[in-house]
Amino acid sequence: MKKLIYHIKGCLVLALLAAVVVMQPGCKKDASPSKGTPVITAIRNYVAHPGDSLLSSVGTGQWVVISGKNLKGALAINFDGVKGSFNDAWFSDTSAIVLIPAVIAFPSVPSDKLNTIQYVTNHGQTTFSFPIVAPAPTITGVSNEDANPGDSVKINGLSFFFIKSVTYAGINITSYKSSNDGTSISLAVPAGVTQTGGIVSVTTKSGSATSVYKVHDFVTGVLNNYDNVNNFSWGSGTSNSSAAYPGNNGYYGLLQSTNISAGDGSWWNGGRSINTNGAQWVPKTSLKDTVDHYALKFEVSVTTPWSAGAIQIVKDYSWTYSAIYRPWKNANGSTMQFTTKGWQTVTIPLSEFRTNNGTGNPPGSLTDLLGAEGAGAINVTFINDGTTTIKTSEIAVDNIRVVRIK
Repeated sequence: MKKLIYHIKGCLVLALLAAVVVMQPGCKKDASPSKGTPVITAIRNYVAHPGDSLLSSVGTGQWVVISGKNLKGALAINFDGVKGSFNDAWFSDTSAIVLIPAVIAFPSVPSDKLNTIQYVTNHGQTTFSFPIVAPAPTITGVSNEDANPGDSVKINGLSFFFIKSVTYAGINITSYKSSNDGTSISLAVPAGVTQTGGIVSVTTKSGSATSVYKVHDFVTGVLNNYDNVNNFSWGSGTSNSSAAYPGNNGYYGLLQSTNISAGDGSWWNGGRSINTNGAQWVPKTSLKDTVDHYALKFEVSVTTPWSAGAIQIVKDYSWTYSAIYRPWKNANGSTMQFTTKGWQTVTIPLSEFRTNNGTGNPPGSLTDLLGAEGAGAINVTFINDGTTTIKTSEIAVDNIRVVRIK
């Protein structure tokens, strides 16, 4: 959501000019404040399209241009009663660019607010009747792609409303619960999942979404899982204790550290790293795909609170590109004590591998990152990139794999 907002902020000038020039060629931006009651006459695409860009309906997460008059001085623009995002400084008296909320809980919208756009200004307000429809669902991930049968998992995404069917690991699911805001579906992993797994799909009245990758797939793209694909070479400890890390699926690796000094990135020390033999990251025939088509995935379980240090991931002991996993630090810079309830899946797009210890530029191609063969060892290391000593740390890691996500 934040990435979208940051992108759109940079495009607001272009979008407004496009709206004004293409949609209302004769209008000028009025520097004086509006005085009359706002009036909405039409809803249009925010980027000019060939031909008429007039819309007959809109969906969540969509940028639109509201056309009308007396639109300056906006205080709130609500879609089905939920606030949209906008910057009134870029509005003209006759055009307003707004982002429809990404999440609208359609089943719980009061009937008097359904299919309405409420436009509130400092000089009046109006309500415009307009179809606001739930778009097709989107799957963004699964909480634990390798959970055991009977364990609870969540399918995460958007627009899980008016669900008609759910498939998990290729098996039809009849018992599930969707969240009120349509961002997740909770279910128990069905019996009968196989070692090659299957897709996840959700079908609603508005359309369908299907994962590109399979869940419970212990074969495709697996670099190391300590069991049927065991490329582990040296480094970390291993265990299969269900008492220490419940919900495990066979053996797993343990990144264990004590008294790590500030700035210590000594990956070769003790049990702080997982180092494998060579394995195929991406099929050689697929190396012409763009970098963001693939992601590194693994499961983690963290029972000891984690609030300092990071997991650094590289290929073949080469630090040209590396990925950093630091879940205790939020995008806004705030921190927390990170633990998990059982195992959870981590997804790191290969486009997140970067130069300068994970802070620089991404690779330009899969070959830049993986070499001409698309194969090699993987090195997963716990480092202290902070300013104080880390007294103790223990993180369980399993099922290291690279899979297509697009």
